[in-house]
Amino acid sequence: MSNSPVPSVEPWLRGTHTDVPAVGRAVLHALELALDDLTRWTEGLSDDEVRSQPLGLTSIAFHLRHIARSTDRILTYAEGGQLTVEQLAALKAEQGGEESRAELLAEIETSFRNAAERIRALAAADFNTFRSVGRKQLPTSIGGALIHVADHTQRHVGQVVTTAKVVKALRG
Repeated sequence: MSNSPVPSVEPWLRGTHTDVPAVGRAVLHALELALDDLTRWTEGLSDDEVRSQPLGLTSIAFHLRHIARSTDRILTYAEGGQLTVEQLAALKAEQGGEESRAELLAEIETSFRNAAERIRALAAADFNTFRSVGRKQLPTSIGGALIHVADHTQRHVGQVVTTAKVVKALRG
């Protein structure tokens, strides 16, 4: 995962990660697409614009922080773990912060690089293996958690794209 220019072909059509079973490969491709889109759509935004809340929308900075940190949390559940004190503190810190756009994208890139290793380790698992989420121990599976990494990430990417468009439109 890198900040290289956005190729004209989406990740799932690049023929990459062929050593990873299909579900894991699809999640890796979703993360690559997310980084491509986040880089593209936040390009040219100032750090103040990234932290702004135009028309009451949630800031781009929040979504960037949340994407990076929630990926780690969801994978912890996929691996059969529960959140650590550090992960809970990072969750609470998602609402605030003064990081620059570059710092936030670097956090995502680091998170996705780490996630790729974890996804590769889980890719050969039985996706129906039971896992539980949170204090309430809500039921899911390894496969459910892996798919949610992709789904959840893309949902927040959409919100970043929309907010970035609003910020740029309000510039005049």
